[in-house]
Amino acid sequence: MTPVARYVAARLASCGGWTGVGGLLLLMRLTTGTTCPIDRAEILARFHAMEDGRLLSGAAAFAAMWRAIPVLWPLGQMARLPWVARGLEWAYLRFLRVRPRLQRFFK
Repeated sequence: MTPVARYVAARLASCGGWTGVGGLLLLMRLTTGTTCPIDRAEILARFHAMEDGRLLSGAAAFAAMWRAIPVLWPLGQMARLPWVARGLEWAYLRFLRVRPRLQRFFK
């Protein structure tokens, strides 16, 4: 893990907790009332994961999660292709626009 990745992981760990799935770390929760050096809204706005010491967010974090799940591993591998990664990120950004409405609908 690079020094920057260790620093980010330590900062995020102070905000809540990382949980592991294979070689993947997922930021699962944020503890309220803790002082977090990274903007809480920024952390909650996108999905984050750490794979092989690299902090990932958005579609790349989902692809990393897929690579950690055996049945979804082929999809995660396909997401490594640059044009697939760009398409997934494009779709993820569109999803983020409708996510607040979906959250209100399912409350």
